[in-house]
Amino acid sequence: MSEILEFVDVSKHYGAIKAVDHVSLSVKQGEFFSLLGPSGCGKTTLLRILAGFEQPDTGRVILGGQDVTDLPPYERKVNTIFQSYALFPHLSLWENIAFGLKVAKRPKKEIKEEVDKMLALIQMEDQAWKKPDQISGGQKQRVAIARALINKPRVLLLDEPLAALDLKLRQRMLIELDLFHDEVGITFLYVTHDQGEAMSLSDRIAVMSHGSIEQLGTPAEIYEAPRTSFVAAFIGDTNFFDGIVAGPLQKHSPFGGTRPVPVDKEYSRLIIGDLPDLECYNDKQIKEGERIFLSVRPEKLRISREPPKTAPHLNVIEGTVEDVIYLGAQTKYWVKVGAYRISVIQQHSRFLLDEIPIKWQEHVWLSWHADDGFMLEKYDEQDENLILTPPEEVGETMEDVPIAVAASEEEYRGDSAAEVPVS
Repeated sequence: MSEILEFVDVSKHYGAIKAVDHVSLSVKQGEFFSLLGPSGCGKTTLLRILAGFEQPDTGRVILGGQDVTDLPPYERKVNTIFQSYALFPHLSLWENIAFGLKVAKRPKKEIKEEVDKMLALIQMEDQAWKKPDQISGGQKQRVAIARALINKPRVLLLDEPLAALDLKLRQRMLIELDLFHDEVGITFLYVTHDQGEAMSLSDRIAVMSHGSIEQLGTPAEIYEAPRTSFVAAFIGDTNFFDGIVAGPLQKHSPFGGTRPVPVDKEYSRLIIGDLPDLECYNDKQIKEGERIFLSVRPEKLRISREPPKTAPHLNVIEGTVEDVIYLGAQTKYWVKVGAYRISVIQQHSRFLLDEIPIKWQEHVWLSWHADDGFMLEKYDEQDENLILTPPEEVGETMEDVPIAVAASEEEYRGDSAAEVPVS
């Protein structure tokens, strides 16, 4: 697919605040592309710059090969759907959808044909002459989409369009949005703070934080291979471990000597606090002695009362269950292992009447394959606060929870392991 949209080194400041900080990205023709991040990360500002409602301090916006940075909004081939939908309350649904074509002074016959097509697309032909206050929130969104699409924009901009809907309706509208996109085939640029929405709809996602792009990729790339602690903690849930690389896994010579012989250079031995040595696939080729931060998703771990069978590259640790939350489709555990509280999700794929659930204060074994841990390229201690962890004591806050880390292998191996703050 060819590129339909480009942001080239775009920045926008409001006083001392960097709303958008030197962002460059491209969106492909026909793509469903999402800007994802928390409030204040710059995603809506970027959308408004594309729509022409804001002017960038630096950089250019290229749409369909044309530099539109200095064009007024009405000369750009984009349409925006806002969270409030902004339907005209005094006009019927038919008149709302026809509004753009009437402003453009298109022939009456063409307007009627195009509006009828849009009403058929959103399956609301029998409600064409109702007013917006006579229909539901989901129907209002459909009308807003039809009104935007009828002008045949090159890019449809959607700014938190589902935020005002209740959960069930939001889930249904996610499916409808995906169907609309497939039906019309134009490029969608979708702004949201909801990870579930972005993951379920998008071809690609740009995760934003503090005005910059933390990571850009497919939903699977973003979730399975997060590059930073922010992405790992903001998208879904995770466990962070910190330690040092102790070189490739080794074994002793089969010829009677004791000289270490490398087994597999792709996997590294990690020394992590008071945990047993762990294995991790070292795709970044981090060298021996370097400090690393590891992310492991809770659903990648297995929990059991008995130690698991030995298998190549299987990490096994033991601990005590501190918290249990039953969620119907799954149970979430927090297990205390040394200085760590490790989150584990057990999916309920079957209902076994004779199964005895693991309970609070039980001694358990945790295991995961070395491939399921991911070494981060960037780590910020503040991102720990994005992970929801039950307090260990009544009244405890996230700021009260110490984060134990170490600076060197010697400190790990010493009789009294030193703890140092994360920089």
